[in-house]
Amino acid sequence: MQDLTDVSRGDQYRALGLSTFSFTVCFAVWTIFSIIGVKIKQDLGLSETEFGILVATPVLTGSISRIFLGVWTEQYGGRLVFTIQMLATAVACWLLSEVRTYEVFLIAALGVGLAGGSFIVGVAYTSQWFEKDRQGTALGIFGVGNVGAAVTNFGAPFLVVAFGWEQAAQIYAVALALTAVAFYLLARPDPSEVARKREGRKPVSTGEQLAPLKNIQVWRFATYYFFVFGGFVALASYLPRFYVGAYGLELATAGMLAAAYSMPGSVFRALGGWMSDKWGARAVMYATFIVSLVCLFVMSYPRTEYVVQGIDEPIRFTFGVDLTSFVILTVLLGFVMSLGKAAVYKHIPVYYPHHVGSVGGLVGMIGGLGGFVLPITFGILNDWFGVWTSSFMLMFAIVLVSTVWMHVAIRLMERRRHPGLADERYLSDVPDTPQAPPASAR
Repeated sequence: MQDLTDVSRGDQYRALGLSTFSFTVCFAVWTIFSIIGVKIKQDLGLSETEFGILVATPVLTGSISRIFLGVWTEQYGGRLVFTIQMLATAVACWLLSEVRTYEVFLIAALGVGLAGGSFIVGVAYTSQWFEKDRQGTALGIFGVGNVGAAVTNFGAPFLVVAFGWEQAAQIYAVALALTAVAFYLLARPDPSEVARKREGRKPVSTGEQLAPLKNIQVWRFATYYFFVFGGFVALASYLPRFYVGAYGLELATAGMLAAAYSMPGSVFRALGGWMSDKWGARAVMYATFIVSLVCLFVMSYPRTEYVVQGIDEPIRFTFGVDLTSFVILTVLLGFVMSLGKAAVYKHIPVYYPHHVGSVGGLVGMIGGLGGFVLPITFGILNDWFGVWTSSFMLMFAIVLVSTVWMHVAIRLMERRRHPGLADERYLSDVPDTPQAPPASAR
């Protein structure tokens, strides 16, 4: 890691505060279609398919953009890349209010999606300011910026009612542009960027930054994030429809129960970072996966009627998860998924301290794609099998594969390091071999 001897606590808190606030604003912009999308659909007379593509486009581009934004952050510094990313997104957000054709709306949505890429820029920038044993807590606090989605859900409707959706988009654009300017003026240059210029080194090449992506371990981390983040985003959008269909609830009630799942999935990410620092990210991931397996197994069980041939007559009874129990399970699932999101990103600066941007970008991209692919898959499974709980069966399978893969990989790695090592030592987060810095950074 970079030298932090000249970094004060005030510098650390400044970097964390500015990046967390900026990420919150970006996340609010990223989810703006959840509010204004319905109005755009009405104004343009879009079909359901056209509307689905429009709403999904920011999610898709926000995921894909993470890998190259991560690389650029490692090359040119988070202070510069974060500022440019926010300004570009602000322009795209303003464009929403000026266009009237579906094709140009899609182009603007591509630009708005860049707001989702802000996550990896903030992770790469923030992680540089903290010691290894405090990075988990810092990145967990940064991840709380996901509450930007709640800001939009609560605040944007009032803006739409008061000013119209076009003006609401303009207000969001101005707020993001002002945030970008404030971040650039108040944030200090990345420690690694300062050291590189002082030593006269060239930026690390893209090839060197992408080199760790050949490691299967990186893709294993991405699989974890596919569930804890992609699955979280997918269930947050799917649960209202599930409650209406499976339990016959009104949409407003279903939305509130879905919010009970979403809230702990965002707020407790900071707790997950602290736990990862204190007990190790592996221990947190084990807890996340084990609890998730139990929750999803119960949630997967469809409501079933049994007929037992009795002595005198058939005995009928029904087994299924009642609404109260199901809601409690979703809250618990959202809580552990929040811990898991922080634990995944605790791993990255420990194992790849010189490639946080590229590795974190890939992991974030795969996680984001989970939020894009899984809701579609849920619908396909419902059509194929006609069972509401089929989506949770799929989630259970994903977690089971991830758990087995993680445990086998950890055991093999630890046995190579310490033959005959006791099982309780498998929770250690110490890398197999320290990662050497890129050649251009030495």
